[in-house]
Amino acid sequence: MNATQRFRIAAIPADGVGREVVAAGRAVLDVIEASSGGTIALHWQEFPWGSDYYAEHGAMMPENGLDTLRDFDAIYFGAVGWPTVPDHVSLWGLRLRICQNFDQWANVRPVTFLPGITSPLRKADDTDLDWVVVRENSEGEYAGLGGRNLSARGAGGEVAVQSALFTEVGCERIIRFAFDLARTRAHKKLSSVTKSNAQQYGMVLWDDTFRRVAADYPDVETESVLVDAMAAKFVLRPEDLSVVVASNLNADILSDLGSALAGSLGLAASANLNPERRYPSMFEPVHGSAPDIAGKGVCNPIGAIGSAAMMLDHLSLHDQAKRIHTAIETTTAHGIRTRDVGGTADTDTVTQTIIDNL
Repeated sequence: MNATQRFRIAAIPADGVGREVVAAGRAVLDVIEASSGGTIALHWQEFPWGSDYYAEHGAMMPENGLDTLRDFDAIYFGAVGWPTVPDHVSLWGLRLRICQNFDQWANVRPVTFLPGITSPLRKADDTDLDWVVVRENSEGEYAGLGGRNLSARGAGGEVAVQSALFTEVGCERIIRFAFDLARTRAHKKLSSVTKSNAQQYGMVLWDDTFRRVAADYPDVETESVLVDAMAAKFVLRPEDLSVVVASNLNADILSDLGSALAGSLGLAASANLNPERRYPSMFEPVHGSAPDIAGKGVCNPIGAIGSAAMMLDHLSLHDQAKRIHTAIETTTAHGIRTRDVGGTADTDTVTQTIIDNL
């Protein structure tokens, strides 16, 4: 019998439907663990951090929260945000606090077209589409540099400055990560997203770094595309995409567009990686907390369950991750879908069907 592989995983369901989809993902992972013959042990600890915690304590997580998380093997996250807390407070107080302090600089967001899911793209009906957005996750437009001043001038006189930070180190490491990923795919191509015609400093550094690093990957086809043109390409020529690398803001927007084209943000999985493994990485669905449907049992768990599969891949449990992906595809192919993708099944039904298909 193989030695047991033990992993400590922190669960942070946080807000809204995050609680429902984390529960769904954990149910799937429980089956993976139970069917391993004792070779996999997942030790969970759940933390009640989020907007309810903020209402009681005035903070989204405790002051020593990062120290608490530091020794876990991975973090499984739900969604953050609630109408009672300003969005910039909830995001910076929890999700971005973890991402920034644990240097989770590579955000990987696959765009996956599942069988049985109708895409708004007519081209998806008869064309195999599959690409990955790699997002710089530590600096760029979300570096948090800037401030608000001159409010003493009176109403209408305040000034806000928001600075985007581009460093050569930050650009190079995410671009190399994306090139390495492109090398593993059937279509070895990397598309760099830029806006250097208008942002003549930071994005020109991005472009220069991309050209320099590309010389080390002669086997990978490359292109550099302005972000507005890339948004059009997602719709008009998606079959030409394989790996897309972009800055924090640009990749955030484009990956949501990709998820919508695949059918729903509820389908989209993601990983916030610290590739050097100095800190735990965090895995979460792309969708938000969806206050309008929270607690109704109708949210789509596939994004969170796919994120659980990405977590298993990160933990080198590749066969188990593949089992989950296959079970998801079998479930959607048989028409078991939540309402956001044209179905009538509730969260529990989709989750249980995925478990049955394992």
